Amino acid sequence: MRAPFAFAAAGLLSISLPAAGALAQVAIESQRVTFRAGADSTLLKGQLKGDQTIDYKLRAGAGQTLTVELKGSNPQNYFNVMAAGTDIALFIGSSSGNRFSGFLPSDGDVRVRVYLMSPAARRNETSTFSLKVGISGAPLAAVPASRDALIPGTPYHASAEVPCVSGSSGKATSCKASVIRRANNSATVVVTNPEGQKCQVLFVKGQAVATDQPEKLTVQRRGDVSVLLLGENFERYEIVDALVVGG
Repeated sequence: MRAPFAFAAAGLLSISLPAAGALAQVAIESQRVTFRAGADSTLLKGQLKGDQTIDYKLRAGAGQTLTVELKGSNPQNYFNVMAAGTDIALFIGSSSGNRFSGFLPSDGDVRVRVYLMSPAARRNETSTFSLKVGISGAPLAAVPASRDALIPGTPYHASAEVPCVSGSSGKATSCKASVIRRANNSATVVVTNPEGQKCQVLFVKGQAVATDQPEKLTVQRRGDVSVLLLGENFERYEIVDALVVGG
């Protein structure tokens, strides 16, 4: 779980942008996006110059699908996507292109970050862009505490230690997994490795379908366990069904 972007709070912030190829400190402009009544998408237009970076924030729920398409006048104009509750980009436009569609694993503000790659930023180039963003599908509501008690002081219904291979050591160990159970045997499982790095995993009808990480998710079933593999580094998490759905 590697974080290509890191920052402290919403608004105008000073951060580093290694995933965009720049080490200089830049200010990020934050803009709230809402849809017209009855609409599930909107078209945004803007302009970037140099190291200017814009975060478009959209409120969404776990299980909904986010779609994004960017058209910019500068070929080095890209966007990244960060799910709610993380500074890690689950989609990095500079390596994956200018279109994205995928499930969101968590509730809250998803961020679509629009920027110029560092060669263009250093030359103080500009880009006029249009950004189409949409959120579709019904969110998966969390099971109320009256039906499945919460761990006091948390949004989680349960937690457990699970076998994992994660972090810089690459050694087999155990990770803490906490779960927000949702409608239709769905859930968000948050796995925290011994180094404190987190990975949010969306389960729909008991099946792991998405994470908040940029690496590809592969799922293997072993009895009542979902073995989750992330990317070529094979970070691995073993999640038992009973943690996801209860029982």
